[in-house]
Amino acid sequence: MVIDDQAVVRQGFVSLIGTVSDMEIVAEGSNGQEAVQLFAQHRPDITLMDLRMPVLSGLEAIIKIRGQFPGARIIVLTTYDGDEDIYRSVQAGAQGYLLKDMFFEELETAIRKVHGGARLIPVSVAERLAARMGSSELTGRELEVLQQIVDGKSNKEIGNVLGISEATVKSHINNILSKLGVSDRTQAATRALQRGIVHFR
Repeated sequence: MVIDDQAVVRQGFVSLIGTVSDMEIVAEGSNGQEAVQLFAQHRPDITLMDLRMPVLSGLEAIIKIRGQFPGARIIVLTTYDGDEDIYRSVQAGAQGYLLKDMFFEELETAIRKVHGGARLIPVSVAERLAARMGSSELTGRELEVLQQIVDGKSNKEIGNVLGISEATVKSHINNILSKLGVSDRTQAATRALQRGIVHFR
């Protein structure tokens, strides 16, 4: 099953996989909601899942599918290589993580390996994942503050939005800077976007 909101990309994968004699596409969809419904209907051996999609994200779809079908084998296909995206996908139960700029031979190999029960994470991606595993977790509140920083809000505005004092906002920001290993708000926003911890809204 191939799930991607970009029709050209999805059709490309469908066409390429269709050239392999022992592989067959049983379903394709354009968002996470369709992924959940189509998986229950077709029970594919392998699902190729994009991460950033409307209605329901790929990550949310993986969590829902694996919740209902723990044996589901899912490979994330994405243009994003931020370590937070990788970490969350693997935590949700994805067995493979591939970037869309790979060669088709790599995808075919990945499908066969994951079908055989192996996990498949490229070396460059695995290195980022190892770095992510070793870093301090941001709390839910720190993530909220960080998103507000990326949205361009001042400390006072952040306090108003989240219903906390400006002093508390400053305390959270100090913790964020320390955990991300940066020295100011701008660097924190840049690092968070690079790593996929938060995204532009």
